[in-house]
Amino acid sequence: MGDQVKLNAGGTEFDYPVLKGSVGPDVIDIRKLYAQTGKFTYDPGFTSTASCESALTYIDGDEGVLLHRGYPIGQLAENSSFMETSYLLLNGELPSADELATFENTITRHTMLHEQLANFYRGFRRDAHPMAIMCGVVGALSAFYHDSTDISDPEHRKISSHRLIAKMPTIAAAAYKYSVGQPFVYPDNKLSYTGNFLRMTFGVPAEEYEVVPAVEKAMDRIFILHADHEQNASTSTVRLAGSSGANPFACIAAGIACLWGPAHGGANEAALNMLKEIGTPDKIPHYIERAKDKNDPFRLMGFGHRVYKNYDPRATVMQKTVREVFDALKVTDPLFETALRLEEIALNDPYFVEKKLFPNVDFYSGIILSAIGFPTTMFTALFALARTVGWVAQWNEMISDPGQKIGRPRQLYTGPTQRDFVPIGQR
Repeated sequence: MGDQVKLNAGGTEFDYPVLKGSVGPDVIDIRKLYAQTGKFTYDPGFTSTASCESALTYIDGDEGVLLHRGYPIGQLAENSSFMETSYLLLNGELPSADELATFENTITRHTMLHEQLANFYRGFRRDAHPMAIMCGVVGALSAFYHDSTDISDPEHRKISSHRLIAKMPTIAAAAYKYSVGQPFVYPDNKLSYTGNFLRMTFGVPAEEYEVVPAVEKAMDRIFILHADHEQNASTSTVRLAGSSGANPFACIAAGIACLWGPAHGGANEAALNMLKEIGTPDKIPHYIERAKDKNDPFRLMGFGHRVYKNYDPRATVMQKTVREVFDALKVTDPLFETALRLEEIALNDPYFVEKKLFPNVDFYSGIILSAIGFPTTMFTALFALARTVGWVAQWNEMISDPGQKIGRPRQLYTGPTQRDFVPIGQR
């Protein structure tokens, strides 16, 4: 018999088993709590609740660790590619050279969108936010691909997973093109996943598009760093939608909708806007003082993280990548100098050190994306593109889990107790 936790409820003692993962905190199995005690736990935001069993991603926030299938994120960002990391998340192991070539070929040959979807795009106002378009288009995919929506069939799940990963760059690029009034650019099978996305976003039919290797590498790294992040809000949304048996396209559309929120996917946009507000390095001390003032609404965006109470491991890779992109594009941006100076001051200021407010991945990714030429409205769309592989891997894992049930949280009800209806004339 393993460890047990005793709970005294109304004078009666109940035992609940403690489950151990391969690493990380143990969990108390309270599945029988309501049946045995008539009571629920109360945990708004589910911050102390494990909602599922997963073998995909492990985070240790205190130590600043992020592992995909056991591999540290820093090693993947330095040595892997987004396609290889995607294969790893989907299949559990790094691919052989042949397996990777086959996977890349499969994804490359699924990148085109059904031609009728072009009409769907034209139904949006021209100033529509790219995320609004992505929500709609991804949800609409289920109307085009009836042949892969039987979620009980592993082959169907595999095909729809490949389709989603392959088509998301085309969908995101087309959302951008539509918002700026440029023609859609079809995929080019000669290019890499990331190179293709850059060309579809910034290329025009009138001239050849040159993929800048440093930019391609930076984008690929950004995709790797955002590929999966355990049971965050959007991933939990995908799992919750999937638990009802909804088709995969609907589940991913739900994830995109959740990611759209500024507290989740919009943080890098907020960080960039903050740097623009500060302007030049000489104004930093003034803003640092404002950030420390509880009565001042100004906050340092891109610092601190809900999970990481240490340096965000993804930020270390991004800091190096910023330099590479700026050197390749010959960019001299005061925003970047301000960012580096702000980082230096914050890392040495006792107030920030004590509160563990370290720069996170959003602090750097916004600067890089801006330098490459993406408008801030596209930032969250890029995040959704990268996170699609994590969502798909988590969805697949959930469907395959024999212990999976339809999600159904409970509540602490504080409304009126039962009362009788009064006719309108007597009120």
